[in-house]
Amino acid sequence: MSLERDSIIKAFLDQNGWAGAERTVLAGDASFRRYDRLWLSDKCAVLMDSLPPDGDVHQFITIDRHLTWLGYSAPRILAANEEDGLLLLEDLGDTTYTQVLSKGGDEIALYELATDVLIDLHKRPGSESIPPSLPAYGNGRLLDEAFMAPQWTFPAFAGVPATEYARKTYGNIWLELFPRIHSGPKTLVLRDYHVDNLIWLSDRSGIKACGLLDFQDAVAGHPAYDLMSLLEDARRDLGSGVKAKMIKRYLSAFPELDRSSFDIAFSILAAQRHAKVIGVFTRLCQRDGKPEYLVHIPRVWALLEAALENPVLADLKDWFDTHMPTAMRGIPEISQ
Repeated sequence: MSLERDSIIKAFLDQNGWAGAERTVLAGDASFRRYDRLWLSDKCAVLMDSLPPDGDVHQFITIDRHLTWLGYSAPRILAANEEDGLLLLEDLGDTTYTQVLSKGGDEIALYELATDVLIDLHKRPGSESIPPSLPAYGNGRLLDEAFMAPQWTFPAFAGVPATEYARKTYGNIWLELFPRIHSGPKTLVLRDYHVDNLIWLSDRSGIKACGLLDFQDAVAGHPAYDLMSLLEDARRDLGSGVKAKMIKRYLSAFPELDRSSFDIAFSILAAQRHAKVIGVFTRLCQRDGKPEYLVHIPRVWALLEAALENPVLADLKDWFDTHMPTAMRGIPEISQ
């Protein structure tokens, strides 16, 4: 951290009653955000330091306040300096789903709780669940994300970019698929709804026991997205039958839902997200010097291959089999 940045943070803390607070590194993530835990006497908080290019915290504030207004356990905002990308947040603790599960926590109970949060959110009309002016998960953003795999992973193995023909064909296939996920009602989509971003809050009851983190990239989109993100996790394998049980639990709450259309949307969104994540994990290593995410790539490829088995995605499966076959579906070598 530069001396200039440290001075800005010190001034922010001093101005908001945290002068002299003890700071310890809490976490970093796949972006350029950094989190520190603050201790001062008998109180604690979390400092979110959002460096460029992620320095704009306005969206985080908007979604955070909306989630708390809806009654969910997002961290309360204690102080904000939007200009410098600094927030003081309520400390929800360390008991992420990931940590609880690693210590033998009840996987079914935790996933049921996370699924119930989505059920509650998705039962609300869009006019209530979606904050005003929230961007839609439109074709442009969906396509840019889907292109992460051919943009970053393809050249990591082939040594050259994908051909213009391959890229054009790939884009056209997605544009044929996207109308399937744009029909029907929209909801608030948190977009990174998985065990690393969920907190077990044992002192709260009902769905409030599920704390929510990392939602600043939220959009208005299809209800299947966050359920898919939860159940097709890039970072961990779910226990046998967990995915099927949670999908059944979710669908049982919406008896009027067209299950065939939902299944198709789930598969399309899964393929889109997994293609994005494969490329993002490659980029994190090659561009940002964060190779620790590469270990997850084989799991994500397996999830992508499973999604491509849906007959609606036959053309996309053919594209991957032709342009990014098995030899490209491993961990790319780390550039020296």
